Amino acid sequence: MFERFTKDARAVVQEASRHAEQAGARSVDAGHLLLALLDREASRASFALAALGLEKHRESVRRELAEARRRAGLTRADAEALAGLGIDVSEIVSRVEQAHGPGAMSADRKGGVPSPGRRPFSRGAKEILQGALRAAVGRRDRRIGDEHLLLALTARPGVPAEILADHGVTYASVTRVLYGGTGTQAG
Repeated sequence: MFERFTKDARAVVQEASRHAEQAGARSVDAGHLLLALLDREASRASFALAALGLEKHRESVRRELAEARRRAGLTRADAEALAGLGIDVSEIVSRVEQAHGPGAMSADRKGGVPSPGRRPFSRGAKEILQGALRAAVGRRDRRIGDEHLLLALTARPGVPAEILADHGVTYASVTRVLYGGTGTQAG
């Protein structure tokens, strides 16, 4: 599938792997793909993100991704649902970190320190790559660009989509900026 990726899309995947390695993560996840998209300049996805005003919120997005990683990848909606059952996720995170250190609930900590080099893609990251392929095919694009990765991130429920939506970056808004359409169908 990677032979169908544009130069920009390949750079996003490589940068996501670098983000995962820097974080000590055992695998590349959807959050790493979002971080890599935030780093892009002069690409279709960076144009869409800038047009939607995310430029001034990049650090906020990075902090929100880090906070979600601390919560073991739970979305705020998940945490709120648990709160409705009387489970305080913040309190659990605090207690676990007191006992085991900062970031103890992060999936990055499982299994010790990963070796340098290529990281496998998590199931969620693979679903984003597949979603990007579907977005490109749906648009009859011959190549998968970083804009298709952005569309896939907004279409798949999870932390990246929740954070992007909080900043007005949705499947519909990205589609409208990139293609001038309404973007009502998710890829």
